[in-house]
Amino acid sequence: MKIATSAVPTTGPRPKLNTRAAMLVALAVFAQESVWNFYDAQVPASIAEYTTSAALIGLLMGVDNILGIVLQPLMGHISDRTRSRWGRRVPYLVIGAPVAALFFLLIPFAGSFGALIVCMFLFAIVANSFKPLTDALTPDFQAPGRRSLANGIAKIATSLTIIVSALISLFIVDESLELAFAIPAVLLVCAMLIVGFTIRETRSPGYQRALADGTTGQADPWSFRRVVSELFRDRDRSRLFLLLGIFATAGTWAAMRAQLTPYAMEVLDVSRGVAGSLALPGGVAFLVAAIPIALFSDRAGRRRMIRIGLTIMIIGCLIAFAIPTLVTTIAGVMVASVGYAAFSVNAVVLMWNLAPSRTVTGAYSGLYAVAAAIGASLGPAIVGGLVDLTAWSFMFLHSSLLGVVGLALFFLVRREISDGQLAEDAEVDAAAPATAASSEGEQP
Repeated sequence: MKIATSAVPTTGPRPKLNTRAAMLVALAVFAQESVWNFYDAQVPASIAEYTTSAALIGLLMGVDNILGIVLQPLMGHISDRTRSRWGRRVPYLVIGAPVAALFFLLIPFAGSFGALIVCMFLFAIVANSFKPLTDALTPDFQAPGRRSLANGIAKIATSLTIIVSALISLFIVDESLELAFAIPAVLLVCAMLIVGFTIRETRSPGYQRALADGTTGQADPWSFRRVVSELFRDRDRSRLFLLLGIFATAGTWAAMRAQLTPYAMEVLDVSRGVAGSLALPGGVAFLVAAIPIALFSDRAGRRRMIRIGLTIMIIGCLIAFAIPTLVTTIAGVMVASVGYAAFSVNAVVLMWNLAPSRTVTGAYSGLYAVAAAIGASLGPAIVGGLVDLTAWSFMFLHSSLLGVVGLALFFLVRREISDGQLAEDAEVDAAAPATAASSEGEQP
């Protein structure tokens, strides 16, 4: 079997970024993640009004991840098979956003523990159903050589939601909890409606390709069962190692972020407020690094950039571990954040490019989300367990070890683009001269 090692197909002129589509996708991602960030920040406090059990709070807050494991790849696959005058992703975004916003709005009005759980559960079901579809719009509109840049723009939008959520919590929550929940909900609905009515998904290359495949008269060969089984049938296991690498890296980052505040309080002997602010410089470093990394990745290759990024992230952890002072901890977190940016910008793009066909990128967006969600759920527990066995001073060392596992797994990812997608591109290239000749012959 021929292994594709180049970042993207290099024949022909370098593709241009569809800037309009990239900005609209970033708007959708910003609105969607604003709701999820505020949910993660404030719903635990709502649950705490009815129980003092930290374990129960953690369990209920993990329900959305559990639902996402099933719903996100399934809905991504369903959207891959959808054909409508609005496209295949947009209908779910336009319908799902107002419904999710309604259940989100009801959370602060829940008058009992049971009502709160029902609102949370219904919100998690609906919001998880369209969560991977905004990401899937990027490969629909962008050529493989521009996807890292487009995804970098979306990741900046995601990072900004942390700031928005913090500002709403700081200035609105104590004055009116109901208004605080309403702001992200309104942002979600307005942004999705703007995207739905302006992005023109039916004109995207991804939709046109899917539409063309549907006119051949043949049944869709990509059932959900086949999409999943293809992960294990892949001869060099690149897709499977990619998913495992995503799990380990997302777990490393989540562990470092989740354990940073108690680490700083225990080891650096700072106040809770100071400890909670240590992630901010890392967030700034991520924002500054995202676009340059995306621009370079489109040329240098995504596997290479992820491996370099994970090495930098591990070095950042080791800096913070080796010299446990406030200044070096901040410096280590900033270095690790730059490294994580290389992973965050490129991992889902690599996932799209390794999909066996361009017609199943929605399902692969869901698979990426599942691997990242499981890693983010288990990573803090793994590192926390190791801390329990040793001491808080070893937290960054344990995080770096999990990062080393992720790095090793990414060295086992041998391809940048799947053979199936290369074959599809070859068919398009072969058909192009015939189409052009036919057009010329029809001219008077």
